[in-house]
Amino acid sequence: MYFCGKYRIFMTLSTDLIFLTDEIDGFRECRDKRTTAANSMTVLLCTAGHIDVYYHGEMIRINTGELFVRIPDFIQQLGPYEMSPDFALMQVTIDAGIYDQIMFDHIRVEPNWYGKQEYLKQHPIYPLNEVSTEFFKTYFHLLTLQLQDKQTAFRKQILKLLAKGATMEMLNYLDKIAVVPEQYTARMSVNTSDYSFHTFTHLLQQNPHQREVQWFAEQMNITPKYLSEICKERSGKSASAWITEFTVAELQHYLRNTTFPIRDIARIMGFPNASFFCQYTKKHTGLTPNHFRKQKKQ
Repeated sequence: MYFCGKYRIFMTLSTDLIFLTDEIDGFRECRDKRTTAANSMTVLLCTAGHIDVYYHGEMIRINTGELFVRIPDFIQQLGPYEMSPDFALMQVTIDAGIYDQIMFDHIRVEPNWYGKQEYLKQHPIYPLNEVSTEFFKTYFHLLTLQLQDKQTAFRKQILKLLAKGATMEMLNYLDKIAVVPEQYTARMSVNTSDYSFHTFTHLLQQNPHQREVQWFAEQMNITPKYLSEICKERSGKSASAWITEFTVAELQHYLRNTTFPIRDIARIMGFPNASFFCQYTKKHTGLTPNHFRKQKKQ
């Protein structure tokens, strides 16, 4: 069903960069099969009812008229959820690379936005006023039309531009209404370490199977020691800790949300063999892959 004026499509549309839905089944598909914590950004508008979602260690409720924004995150994933019988939504999920490009450009103009995005990760729900709701629905409608038109010569480029426009409009609105405590922005200033840390996290997202600090340092033309110093300064964690946390989050995702054999997960994640993958999992989670799966099912 599709109502242009009311922006109701009742369908799920997607490419490798964008996932769009206003169906409950589409929401479940995106959450359970398509995305991990680090590789996507999700913007969800609750249009009716409510949904309770486990996020950042607690259950949060998204009510009618509220916008949920999940910034790409290395660690936090969406956990169990419960929705009211009348729950309805409009959701746009984009590849983290699109968001990353926006942030890289935006930080050059407004360096405090790096601190603000850390705040948004912990405070993801905001009420939308009438104007911002209309902006969201308009972009949703435009993305729908473009996703349906598969013959457009510049389809991918147009989708990227629309997704970036929608994201920037959302960030502009949140910048107006979010009261960000000073500790999130006071230490941020325009210097090379901001850009270097951003470059590192971008490389980590785009190269999830690289697990050596040396490799990332070489791509950035800096020493491993300096890279770790930058990470410590900007996040309180070393570069190796970032790499480990990202890898553990990925392997937990595969073990928790798929039925792939252990050897296939090891291959997907770039481990030399299943035995090495099992050792790595045991070292960093305290459990073997099979025990981890059994524990999560209990």
